Amino acid sequence: METLEALNQTIFLVLNATPATPHWLIGMGVIIANYAIWAAPVILVCLWLAGGDERREMALRACFVGFLALGINQLIGMVWYHPRPFAIGIGHAFLAHAPDSSFPSDHATLLSAISFTLFYAGKRRLGLLALIVDIAVAWARLFVGVHFPFDMIGAAIVAWIAYMLG
Repeated sequence: METLEALNQTIFLVLNATPATPHWLIGMGVIIANYAIWAAPVILVCLWLAGGDERREMALRACFVGFLALGINQLIGMVWYHPRPFAIGIGHAFLAHAPDSSFPSDHATLLSAISFTLFYAGKRRLGLLALIVDIAVAWARLFVGVHFPFDMIGAAIVAWIAYMLG
């Protein structure tokens, strides 16, 4: 377990911004980390408004899977606390965040849940769009210092489990 945590921290330190990182890049990371999550409701609303029972059912299924996955995250957080990088003094934090449990990432979980739902429903383009946003958010939240890499891997696993349960 200690070896995995050491690997998690090592990867984090490679991806985390430093004070020497260009300010514009840190600013982009903060914007993506904070606001790209809004792509989730935008994608779902567009699916709903595009009409058709199949698309509306898919939007509802994606919402259900997302909420189920976030519920699983809450249960994990109640049972096991994993500190965020800044809470243990590792790396650099460029985004204010509560020192709650970092594992798994709620942002990445929701976006992964939507990606899986869309991909498995055959909506490859929308699934790819959600996946691209998911990867960008995962990178940004590591980059600005509020998550570890395994938080993102855990998010994808939780989202996949939620999809299978849903």
